[in-house]
Amino acid sequence: MHVSPTHKPSALECRSLSKTYTATRTVLDRLDVKLAAGEFVAIMGDSGVGKSTLLNLIAGLDRADSGDVLIDGTPISTLDDDAATRLRRQKLGFVFQAFHVLPHLTLEQNVALPLLLNGLAPQRAHDMLAAVGLAGRNDDLPRQLSGGELQRVAIARALVHRPTLILADEPTGNLDPDTAHEVLALLREETKANGAATMMVTHSEAAAAFADRVLILSDGKLHAADDPQAHAARPSHE
Repeated sequence: MHVSPTHKPSALECRSLSKTYTATRTVLDRLDVKLAAGEFVAIMGDSGVGKSTLLNLIAGLDRADSGDVLIDGTPISTLDDDAATRLRRQKLGFVFQAFHVLPHLTLEQNVALPLLLNGLAPQRAHDMLAAVGLAGRNDDLPRQLSGGELQRVAIARALVHRPTLILADEPTGNLDPDTAHEVLALLREETKANGAATMMVTHSEAAAAFADRVLILSDGKLHAADDPQAHAARPSHE
């Protein structure tokens, strides 16, 4: 007997997402995008076009004027504030340019935070530190680490609770090229291994080269990098 495969929802779907800051400045204009599980997508575009705004809307740090964000098939707009917070806490991981590692906590304590917030046992933090090349550093404090090592901690923390979606905002902006290469390779490898989807905002062509797809944000919409509409918006520098 033939059994039809179960349709798995996209890890992320933005439907007709719009955001206007003033009467003359529309940042996002009915934007649509989907990310599948295991997909690594880079978002590029000129400064000020709305790349960070898009991440903030997905993360729930800002509210769209219209449209919806679906995470693992669940529309955020259908949830009350508490339920939306729980879904983001369980399904999302964040990697920031500034690391946001808590200085008074050990590396293992930093990585364990998402597990504790979700009521999960903290033991996986130990394994994630090893996975990002920091085995044996569990009890070190952030001040003992280099910038590249701190970003590894941030990646471990973003992935430790096995989220559906990783949001990365200029994750290599503070790193030298060699360290950036290592961190991006690690982020891609861990994204694939965990079956997460990653949306990375970056100005760097070198960083975008690690992605499965590159999308350019221009005129409030996302275009494939080889789309003529995106060409004028694509940065020509690192």
